Parts: sequence; C-alpha cells; structure tokens
Amino acid sequence: MTIIVSRVNSQRIYIVGEVNHAGAFTLVPNMTVLEALSSAGGCSPFAKQTKIYILRVENGQEIRRHFNFKEVLSGQRMEQNILLKAGDTIVVP
Repeated sequence: MTIIVSRVNSQRIYIVGEVNHAGAFTLVPNMTVLEALSSAGGCSPFAKQTKIYILRVENGQEIRRHFNFKEVLSGQRMEQNILLKAGDTIVVP
C-alpha cells in the first residue's frame, strides 16, 4: 500500500469572538494577524477592534500580544501585525 500526502493541515490557528467566521484555520507561510482576520471574514459590527489580542504559548507559558485593528489598518504601529505561529489564538472581543 502506498500513501501520498497531498496536503498537511496540522498547522492551525484559531480565531474566536466577534468575527464573521470564527474557527480553526490553516496557517499558511508568513501569515500575519491581519491576513488571518481577513480569512475569518473580518470583524463583526460588534467587535472591539482596539482590544484584539493574540494568545501564544512560549516556553510553556501563555503570553498575550495586543493588536489594535484600527491602528494597523491606518498604517500605524505595524509591528503589531506579527507573523503567526501554529497554535496561536486570535481573540476578538
């Protein structure tokens, strides 16, 4: 028997909260927070766009990184638009 792997979907990120399509998404190479939010259909009308955060486990500890959607969209503080890693969760309150 021969098994051919055509696609690997183990690299996932998660988007929860006030987005149009919450859930698990395949992490593509060099995916940023803004690109991930776009994959989720963007923020809902009720989203607190200045209070978004990314949860990530680093060295066994969960850390929280702030993301202000309005600032990034206007080209300010682009350093918030980090590259995502497998397992990251974007929370849109």
